[in-house]
Amino acid sequence: MSVDTVSLTGWGRTSPTTAVRFRPRTYEEAAAVVRGRGPRGVVARGLGRSPGDAAQNAGGSVLDLTGLARIGAADPAAGVVRCDAGVSLERLLRVLLPQGLLPPVVPGTGRLTVGGAIASDLPGPDHRRSGSFARHVSALELLTADGEVRTVLPGTALFDATAGGLGLTGVILGATLRLRRVGSALMSVSTERAGDLDELLARFTAGCDRMPYASAWIDLMARGRSTGRGILTRGEHAPPPVRPAHAGRTRLLPRAGAGRGRSSAPGPLSGLFEALPPLPGALLGPGPAALYNAARYRGAPRARAGEPRPLSAFFHGPDAFPEPHALYGRGGLVRYRFTVGYGQEETLHRVVRRIAARRSPAVRAVLHRFGTADPGLLSFAAPGWSLALDLPAALPGLGRFLDGVDEEVAAAGGRVCLAADSRMRPETAAAMYPGLAEFRELRARLDPAGAFRSDLSRRLGL
Repeated sequence: MSVDTVSLTGWGRTSPTTAVRFRPRTYEEAAAVVRGRGPRGVVARGLGRSPGDAAQNAGGSVLDLTGLARIGAADPAAGVVRCDAGVSLERLLRVLLPQGLLPPVVPGTGRLTVGGAIASDLPGPDHRRSGSFARHVSALELLTADGEVRTVLPGTALFDATAGGLGLTGVILGATLRLRRVGSALMSVSTERAGDLDELLARFTAGCDRMPYASAWIDLMARGRSTGRGILTRGEHAPPPVRPAHAGRTRLLPRAGAGRGRSSAPGPLSGLFEALPPLPGALLGPGPAALYNAARYRGAPRARAGEPRPLSAFFHGPDAFPEPHALYGRGGLVRYRFTVGYGQEETLHRVVRRIAARRSPAVRAVLHRFGTADPGLLSFAAPGWSLALDLPAALPGLGRFLDGVDEEVAAAGGRVCLAADSRMRPETAAAMYPGLAEFRELRARLDPAGAFRSDLSRRLGL
């Protein structure tokens, strides 16, 4: 097991803090770190894709689990696979897809781990049908504060606290996932433009139940009658191609290099943001960003149906491009993701109008539609609309502005995503998450010494 002292940030590259990082190769090594932890505790970390500070632990220990990355043999008959928490979703997809199997929920990047997907209880673009990631976990192995490994099953209080619990109930070491079957590695994709937010919501509501996956990019720089205009992308799994009997086995994975290069507008669907080519830092200002968004909107088809697209490009389009941090400057980026319930569309309208009026250079903004809430005490997804956007952290007055948006979202009964957060106030989090009191009680009972801590847990009093 390697050990070093490092400065760590989230993917947004804000608020770096220093911790001792351990890289275990076995469960026993991970347990030894938990048993020998110092007074500042320990938190698990995967590939560092959380935009905020959920996987940082200033002055304490961080368990880097990327060395725990075994994938067991999938059971196609039962539709399950067992894997370590450090396995990336990208690698899991490469292993499972040739067998006609798909991970249960596919978010907008493959560069995150199974453990991180459970600890964040990530939703995907088909949440209305499939729910979030942890809903499809049939068992998980959890390293608890006493240094023991427990098998935790759905329907228990510990499972509900761990799903979306951001690593604060223990270290997720492995999980058994229920899978879905697919007939090919192609998606059938439909795209349409909407001239304003009302039209976009109407198109979303009218057509998205016909296809399981749906997401929309919103132009948050547009104002006036075009406020909230966007591009709606929907998709479904394409049926297996019809081939002569002598042609051999149907190819489930595209050939090497297939789907690479520039994708057709409006870009592949993603869970958190749509794919964008890297932009130079000179485009950080509101004027160039508005021009870029306008070109992207006008370059999309008014309506197109049945476009074939490789599955990996459809879900993980952003992974084909270099990291976009140069766009946001040295201060990094703030990802702001919130959800408000059905019937609270006017709140969504007001937030979009406020962002557009402020002329913040927002080029990544993705709208999803969520279904039934997941059982996790701190799970983010709830029935309603979810908007995720990235903004430069160095924008003047950004903290005060987002505090005001927080208040508006909370007043509408909505919530901000904890897994993406880097700046919310503790009283706001308590108002948004009614399960927080129960979560705290369970943590106090199972971990009275506070073995598991993070910068986020201290900041929000989780």
